[in-house]
Amino acid sequence: MGYKGSSQKFLELSGISIGDIIKITKNNVSYQGILLDRAEDPDDKHIVLKLDSGYNIGIDVVGALAELVTKGDKPNLELPPLDMGKDVDKPDISIVSTGGTVASVVDYKTGAVHPAFTADDLIRANPELLVHANINGEAILNILSENMKPEYWAKTARSVADEINNGADGIVVAHGTDTMHYTSAALNFMLDTPVPVVVTGAQRSSDRPSSDAFMNLISSVVAAKSDIAEVTLCMHAEEDDSYCLLHRGTKVRKMHTTRRDTFRSINTLPIAKIEKGKLKLVDKNSNYKKRSNENVQLHDDLEEKVALIKSYPGIEADIIDYHIDKGYKGIVLEGTGLGHCPENLLPSLERAKDSDIPVVMTSQCLYGLVNMNVYSTGRKIVSAGVISVFDMIPETTYVKLVWALGQTENIEEVKKIMQTNIAGEIGEKSSEKYFLN
Repeated sequence: MGYKGSSQKFLELSGISIGDIIKITKNNVSYQGILLDRAEDPDDKHIVLKLDSGYNIGIDVVGALAELVTKGDKPNLELPPLDMGKDVDKPDISIVSTGGTVASVVDYKTGAVHPAFTADDLIRANPELLVHANINGEAILNILSENMKPEYWAKTARSVADEINNGADGIVVAHGTDTMHYTSAALNFMLDTPVPVVVTGAQRSSDRPSSDAFMNLISSVVAAKSDIAEVTLCMHAEEDDSYCLLHRGTKVRKMHTTRRDTFRSINTLPIAKIEKGKLKLVDKNSNYKKRSNENVQLHDDLEEKVALIKSYPGIEADIIDYHIDKGYKGIVLEGTGLGHCPENLLPSLERAKDSDIPVVMTSQCLYGLVNMNVYSTGRKIVSAGVISVFDMIPETTYVKLVWALGQTENIEEVKKIMQTNIAGEIGEKSSEKYFLN
């Protein structure tokens, strides 16, 4: 289905189809496995095999020889609908998919992974979901996480609001992990929700023995049944399959490229721990918004012309000038330490101030507070009109400025919004106790 060009010709000449067990020999090395599909892949030179180990391998077909070992079954992508009645004693949970491996299903005849577009797909892959809730599934996007952008945040927020208005008792948003924490922050600002909204993903796809998709999805449904009516993010807490943590959506960040416990709460504790289908608060005194019967409120106006710029040794002021000249409406500056940048940027920061372009300072350090009043450089930056956002992490700061500029063009109002704690994004004055050793 996904093969084209030279890889498609290679398979056709060899009489091989998706699902066949084949042997590929190249450079005197042989590989045997099931031929998988490659949906939406622009590369036309590689084929993908699932090895006996359960892992997938890509092989360049140039100079390779193929041998059919066993003719396999064709992928079954069109199954009859499930005939399930609604359990009136269980809550109604909607799973809204934007893409990513957590919302995918495996064809166990071929080992191929495909997007899950319906509730039936998700239930076939994860029948344990029905233990916890009645499940409704909708795919609104099918994109890689790195292709997410503000207009898709707004589309997701509108879909979540629609599901709540249609009677959902909780929402799970399936998402690719690379930019998941941007989306969880964006949904927090756009939605005033009376029910839980839980964003989740998977570091390892559901065709791998070490996949975290199942546990993350089940735990997210458990969280969506809870009393925590915020936008949160639920992922593995450890490398083992022991439990998941529920993080506040504005205070969480992806911290490792491959580990299953990659997501960590920054400058705060997670809200809850989910283990064996049970949710327990991490801090009994945790302050969170509780479930209510109120209507969902949607504030989805966004300003996409916002830049996130990292300060570094040798940075030139023309980077700031470029964004001013290109009509950007706001700039987030990820400064060093307490919120610093080189003094050679000051004229450009003054220029942004004179142009009514808010510049917001966050820190590369992640942990701790921005305080530009300690050193002389910081005080000069404050005089140039740069706005401090205390302990807000860079990604959340960027998202919040995108949202704030969608609500108002008045720079003083923008400053007020950025320095007001709206969705738990601004924490305590002291955050040393949360620093990871």
